[in-house]
Amino acid sequence: MWVLLRGGYPLRALLPPRGEWMGRRSLPRSFVPGPPRRRYRKEVLPALEVPVLPVTTTEIRQYLRTHGIPFQDGHSCLRAPSPFVEPSQGKDPSGAAASFSLFIDKTTGRFLCMTSQAEGSWEDFQASVEGRKDGVKEGVLLGEAPEAENSEEVRRIWDRAVPLWELPDAEEAQLARVMFSLTKVTDDTLKRFRVQYLRPARSLVFPWFSSQGLGLRGLKLLGAEGQGDGVRYMETTIPRPGAYHNLFGLPLISRRDVEVVLTSRELDSLALSQATGLPTLALPRGTLSLPPLLLPYLEQFRRIILWLGDDLRSWEAAKLFARKLNPKRCFLVRPGEQQPRPLEALTRGLNLTRILRTALPAWHKSIVSFRQLREEVLGELSNVEQAAGIRWSRFPDLNRLLKGHRKGELTVFTGPTGSGKTTFISEYALDLCTQGVNTLWGSFEISNVRLARVMLTQFAVGRLEEQLDKYDEWADRFEDLPLYFMTFHGQQSIRSVIDTMQHAVYVYDVCHVVIDNLQFMMGHEQLSTDRIAAQDYIVGAFRKFATDNNCHVTLVIHPRKEDDDKELQTASIFGSAKASQEADNVLILQDRKLVTGPGKRYLQVSKNRFDGDVGVFPLEFNKSSLTFSIPPKSKARLKKIKDDNGLVVKKPSSGKKGAVPRNSETCSGCDPIPYQPDSSKPTG
Repeated sequence: MWVLLRGGYPLRALLPPRGEWMGRRSLPRSFVPGPPRRRYRKEVLPALEVPVLPVTTTEIRQYLRTHGIPFQDGHSCLRAPSPFVEPSQGKDPSGAAASFSLFIDKTTGRFLCMTSQAEGSWEDFQASVEGRKDGVKEGVLLGEAPEAENSEEVRRIWDRAVPLWELPDAEEAQLARVMFSLTKVTDDTLKRFRVQYLRPARSLVFPWFSSQGLGLRGLKLLGAEGQGDGVRYMETTIPRPGAYHNLFGLPLISRRDVEVVLTSRELDSLALSQATGLPTLALPRGTLSLPPLLLPYLEQFRRIILWLGDDLRSWEAAKLFARKLNPKRCFLVRPGEQQPRPLEALTRGLNLTRILRTALPAWHKSIVSFRQLREEVLGELSNVEQAAGIRWSRFPDLNRLLKGHRKGELTVFTGPTGSGKTTFISEYALDLCTQGVNTLWGSFEISNVRLARVMLTQFAVGRLEEQLDKYDEWADRFEDLPLYFMTFHGQQSIRSVIDTMQHAVYVYDVCHVVIDNLQFMMGHEQLSTDRIAAQDYIVGAFRKFATDNNCHVTLVIHPRKEDDDKELQTASIFGSAKASQEADNVLILQDRKLVTGPGKRYLQVSKNRFDGDVGVFPLEFNKSSLTFSIPPKSKARLKKIKDDNGLVVKKPSSGKKGAVPRNSETCSGCDPIPYQPDSSKPTG
């Protein structure tokens, strides 16, 4: 194990590490220190009472022309004069006149003033231009005052950190370099990026400095610990990950730079800058998200190279981010054996400049031959497990059948009323979300408060009402998940839902959307009095959205009424066959109800377009944790038998030779015994 001992260091610690990035964690209750980013109001997903109407680039341009506001067309933003600064304030960080320092996002209409750091929605900008009395101009300039306690926390950590080369113990400095693969990174590079080392936490400290020289705004701590033969890295950010918008390396960018390389880790930026001399920036959340708030800082570059990692997940993220940045100026470094992530390439002595020359353009007019698909196919064949998608940690049987959760697919999920569909699908989505899959929940049947309570209970694997002293601890961890909720409730139109999903994909890089359930959108469709035709239209809209946005959509659909003694089939899904035809995966929560008890639940995969594997596996509901993946500890094993009248009952398994397996449906030669029903019943 990679451990630090008080009496010395193990010899194994001097071996080259095999790094593994294991996600992120953050310190509780921390936020941006120093000069605050001032906002109009907290951004939320659109609610039914205050709908956010989508705005197009054409509408933005027309509005600016109508009000006589000059503007410049950029790659992903429009530039216009800022009403929040005086002309005498000089130039903004990119070198343009301060009067043209306002950036308006072409997709969402949100704006950012690079000089005053004011930001807000398109509606806020309109209100400011039109001089309404809702006070947006004055409100944004007043902003929110920073809390001294959090500013002191950042400053205290930064003051305690020291440069790596100034550590008094040379052996400790050498071990730290080996742990973080910094043996080839020079002291001059670390000094230029102002990277330091925090001895008590044994972590590297990456600073977040304002591009305008306003001081220290936050920190990222990167810790390392041994895990078998490799190293596990853990990140802690101040402020919390959702508010940490640091483009590491931004203060070193000159206004004359027209090319930049984007990486997913700060260590990769250090390696690239040292080996190539090119401007490099590290994204704050790696491959998880590219916040649109950062796009104005990238407007000055005519060429952007994305080198995010060495796996298929990094490749998919690079293609997604290129769509935000304007694909015509983006180039992607394809993962491969001779093209690993930058830090590993530097350690192996590879030519990083040559690798950058092989970057492929992210944009092309059309695919006309197999030649353009050849490398894509090879990548999937060479990385079969990664091509299968993100694997569930709580449902190994689901991995056995579906292989993984893949982007761009449509999953239809159904089950009898009261069988626990919402409870199961919430744990199913939570499992993926804890692994970094940005998730948007659209729950039209139950309130978000109730849904969040269920998911928090599943996340903590226990009822928090019995241990309220731990609520803040679990809530802090749950808050850091890339999880978002639509604020719709009840019947909604498909147009409003799709617009909200589009917004979430662009702003939050959502790659999994859960819709519970389809029936709540059918009442708003006026396309036809035929409900079947309306459902077909809605299913087609979700199918198109999943394909166009490379986003997985899980759609809950109630089944048609069936006899209680019959199992559900794919044909049991309400409506026509279009839902099952359009779906890539069909999951059915079967609930074999008994006269004397709740019966046995199991999940059936009845369609799997990826490789065709179908099958079933049992589920046991744990009432205390509201989970299907963690069976109750004290529950006796039961088996189903039939009496002479055909009535299905259950009998404790004796474990003797010849006993029927746990999931056996019948047992001949056994006498029926009374069955004590299980009182546990899932929510939803």
